[in-house]
Amino acid sequence: MAVRARSEERRGDILRAAVEVIAERGYRGATLGAVAERVGLTQQGLLHYFPSKESLLVAVLEERDRWDTGGGSRGAAGPWRLDLLDSLVEYNAMRPGIVQTFSALLGESVTDGHPAREFFTERYAQVRAEMTAVLRAEFGERLPSGLTPEQAAPLLTAVLDGLQYQWLLAPEAVDMPAAFRSFLVLLRGTA
Repeated sequence: MAVRARSEERRGDILRAAVEVIAERGYRGATLGAVAERVGLTQQGLLHYFPSKESLLVAVLEERDRWDTGGGSRGAAGPWRLDLLDSLVEYNAMRPGIVQTFSALLGESVTDGHPAREFFTERYAQVRAEMTAVLRAEFGERLPSGLTPEQAAPLLTAVLDGLQYQWLLAPEAVDMPAAFRSFLVLLRGTA
């Protein structure tokens, strides 16, 4: 049992180091050697836990989703509510390294052949469905603007991710949580 616990702890250390290295260098600039060095392993030792750079990348992305859902999978997290999304934005403002890593990987993933492309394509399909459910639970079949939840879901998703980019580029000028709360006022049609 102690060996397994140490292995899981080491795996967590590797994931945290990978997040840091990817945040600093982007996925293409990150190397397994740099991640291994950060946790005091050889590259061969790191390959014991993650047999390829791509498997480490997928683990980083899955871990980020677990952090966002409090330890479970996105699917097991239950239905989101707008107030919980507001809390998630607040939480993200306290962890710029995670947001930076996610944003770097997202930006890079749109290029042909990027190993995270499939992950993000599937993730965004799932997120749009989740945001549709959030909006339907909050507003029913029509938002105050007259849009359907299906029409507004990609916009809500774009605001969430777009605010992250703006905040990363100018944290002193963009208060991500306050801007998201303003967007919620816009969605609800109330002041």
